[in-house]
Amino acid sequence: MSGKTPDFIDLMREDLSSYTHPEPGLTPYNAYLLPAVERLLGPPGGRRLFEIGFGNGAVAAHLASRGFEVAGIEPSHQGLALTRSSYPALTGLQHGTIYEDLRARFGAFQAVVSLEVIEHLYFPRRLAQAAYALLEPGGLLVVSTIYHGYLKNIATAVLGRFDLKMNPLWDHGHIKFFSPRTLSRLFREAGFENVTVKRPDLIPQFARSMVVCGQKPG
Repeated sequence: MSGKTPDFIDLMREDLSSYTHPEPGLTPYNAYLLPAVERLLGPPGGRRLFEIGFGNGAVAAHLASRGFEVAGIEPSHQGLALTRSSYPALTGLQHGTIYEDLRARFGAFQAVVSLEVIEHLYFPRRLAQAAYALLEPGGLLVVSTIYHGYLKNIATAVLGRFDLKMNPLWDHGHIKFFSPRTLSRLFREAGFENVTVKRPDLIPQFARSMVVCGQKPG
């Protein structure tokens, strides 16, 4: 970027590139989310799937092992390095961001997945727009994010855990806080229909995360 003043998008790209992924492999949180994600996606059947923000590559590798043809982007250089060392055969997993023309670079897909990413984004609508552009007609977008709802928010405050949940000192941390209503609205604004929300906990009102699915019109 020498010779010009970096714009806001340039600065965000640089900032996201330093996000850290300390360990390889699936995390307990992945294991919590994946059953709901896979139910919403349906049978793999060789369908092309794109992951926005694949982190250390473990979720993409898991879905590839189930039968999806997987590609994706990750802005973190450390996450990409972990992916390269752990899953060298997954050559479709590359460095990139939602602030580029992903359809021109990667082609079209039957499904797009993004897990625990959208809450970190200054412009979350860009993720939904990028996914919509990547999808073929009838394709599915599946997004997970931390669940925020009335009862859970009250309990968080009463138990003195507000600073933990809304920690302003976490570099690259959560900057957007979605409820089922607001995340469903974001999907519909981007053009998705048949929007459904799943909370994979025994007590949905206190769910850790929610998984939202929408379909691009056929």
